[in-house]
Amino acid sequence: MRTAVDASPEKPVLIDKFLERAAEFDVDALADSETCVVAGIQEHIEEAGIHSGDSSSVLPPFKIAEEHLDTMRHYTRTLARSLKVRGLINIQFAIKDDRVYVLEVNPRASRTVPFVSKVTGQPLAKIAARVMVGRTLDELGVRDATWEARPAHVGVKEAVFPFVKFPGTDTLLGPEMRSTGEVMGIDATFGLAFAKSQAAAGDELPGGGAIFFSLADRDKDAGVAVARRFVQLGFSLAATAGTAAWFERAGVPVETVVAKVGETSIEPGCVAERHDSVDAVALIRDGKVNLVVNTPRGRGPRADGAYIRRAANQHRVACLTTVAAARAAVAGIGDRADRELMVRSLQEYHEAGQERLPLG
Repeated sequence: MRTAVDASPEKPVLIDKFLERAAEFDVDALADSETCVVAGIQEHIEEAGIHSGDSSSVLPPFKIAEEHLDTMRHYTRTLARSLKVRGLINIQFAIKDDRVYVLEVNPRASRTVPFVSKVTGQPLAKIAARVMVGRTLDELGVRDATWEARPAHVGVKEAVFPFVKFPGTDTLLGPEMRSTGEVMGIDATFGLAFAKSQAAAGDELPGGGAIFFSLADRDKDAGVAVARRFVQLGFSLAATAGTAAWFERAGVPVETVVAKVGETSIEPGCVAERHDSVDAVALIRDGKVNLVVNTPRGRGPRADGAYIRRAANQHRVACLTTVAAARAAVAGIGDRADRELMVRSLQEYHEAGQERLPLG
């Protein structure tokens, strides 16, 4: 603070506070400088802290109270009118401890517009273009402040990453955007839509086998329910010692306990000093793992999590780095076990719901 004030005493100092364990949302809306209508609200599957371009998301949102959705709609309309936006606007929100925070306001089209349009069936770019050249939303038939589409189906957006082309890289996600594309899945339930999105992204969810867990301490409680559901679906569990002990205290059986890589300066694949005489990297390398759930507990060349994620990438094993993603994956596997995945066109999904705008 002393250095900052000395450098520029007449300028304010900006202090940021990161919102731990916050849910993040994307809101896309249309505005004509006077009126604003919400087109869609996406709920990010991962918690705040991962770049919005890398985070998977679901529309319509399914885990949030209606009062918070109403707050986001109110903030969106207020900001759009105050900024006199003509066309599209995107706002990113976070919710923590029942409080809604505005993270970012973009008075322009966002990368989310194609996804929202395809899920809802509303031609947002066409409407926005006509508004930008002078038409009003009322003239285009968009009159209701609650025009926001609420489809009967569920859409999931998933990011596509280039990690397979860079086998030495760490696949851990963070605030820097690393994805190079996006895919989507649509179905009647969140689980089925998520399963389709993973298949489209090249990370097919397994139907059986072993799930490997290595969780940071802060994620162990939340990971118990996910691990238990995997066992109920017929999977076996492998885990590092600390995670395995936590699971077993909660009554979740772990079949294989392995040593962590990096704690005692051992090299990937070396025999560890205890447990099943194999470390996590060797387990992945030998094809004994069908899915990896590894949440970060540290960074650096000797961090065991980095070794595990690199091994999963090298051997083409899907690796999830948040408990939220693991929760979504087990929902997808569970729904897929109960119902067969079906392919339908976007038009077939849209016919089951809403009226199209009369944009003639």
